[in-house]
Amino acid sequence: MKRIGVLTSGGDSPGMNAAVRAVVRKAIYHNVEVYGIYQGYHGLMNASIKKLDLGSVGDIIHRGGTILGTARSEEFKTEAGQEKAVQVLRQYGIEGLVVIGGDGSFRGAEKLSQKGIATIGVPGTIDNDIPCTDFTIGFDTALNTVIEAIDKIRDTATSHERTFLIEVMGRNAGDIALWAGLADGAETILIPEAEYSLDEVVDRLKRGHKRGKKHSIIVVAEGVGSAVEIGKEIEAKTGYDCRVTVLGHIQRGGSPTAFDRMLASRMGAFAVECLLRGEKGKMVGIRNNQMVATPISEALAQTHTVDLSLYQLAKELSI
Repeated sequence: MKRIGVLTSGGDSPGMNAAVRAVVRKAIYHNVEVYGIYQGYHGLMNASIKKLDLGSVGDIIHRGGTILGTARSEEFKTEAGQEKAVQVLRQYGIEGLVVIGGDGSFRGAEKLSQKGIATIGVPGTIDNDIPCTDFTIGFDTALNTVIEAIDKIRDTATSHERTFLIEVMGRNAGDIALWAGLADGAETILIPEAEYSLDEVVDRLKRGHKRGKKHSIIVVAEGVGSAVEIGKEIEAKTGYDCRVTVLGHIQRGGSPTAFDRMLASRMGAFAVECLLRGEKGKMVGIRNNQMVATPISEALAQTHTVDLSLYQLAKELSI
């Protein structure tokens, strides 16, 4: 293999740039040309492609977002759009493709693989919701962003003796809420993977209030529902003053943590190794701190789960 491409697709996540850098430099180390594809699959179909050299990825390992840009494309979901993308890749002589993104990006990668393009997926999403890997690129950075925000909110909650609800991102996955809530000592964590009773939440708040606790932190995963509405229900049942903070897209930005830079560098380089070995239609991941490659079809067939033992631990420690 003498020429490969790399693109980022879907939502951006801190560490994507580090992954792009690793792909480019690992490939060049092995005398393979690398072409950057801008604006994801949309850019691929429209031949928004440029050859990358060592200098192209200099001074980006510490930057959030993605220098290649990202976009969602309805056209690429069609057969005609996919064929258009394949023709562009063949026109440029690109034999292999590294796709950095989430599950939607991986579905696109699988389609290209089925059409004869050697494609390797690299999991980049703050949601940490991709099966077959312990962590995805960007999760650790987003987690630390949330923890820093909760630390600051707790100062205000303590000063004003209020109950604060913090809504965090994650789509249908509760990883960010669970890990942040446990790490920050939240009194209650609401995640879509575990059923909850509002009455139980209220009872927990009242028990704390009786023993002199003047404030509480409740972390709500967006997949559970609106923290604003949950806050209104708690106020109606308790009479306690509730405040809601929706952190939103602040969780996606920022300089990646050391963990995410390391993870992205390892995954990007390993993706190139997979291509050079002739593998295709696979995603790279990390299991027990080791790089692994799994068929994308196998990963997409599975349902993401969280470690519910962490959820139980959080409940036990917040009595």
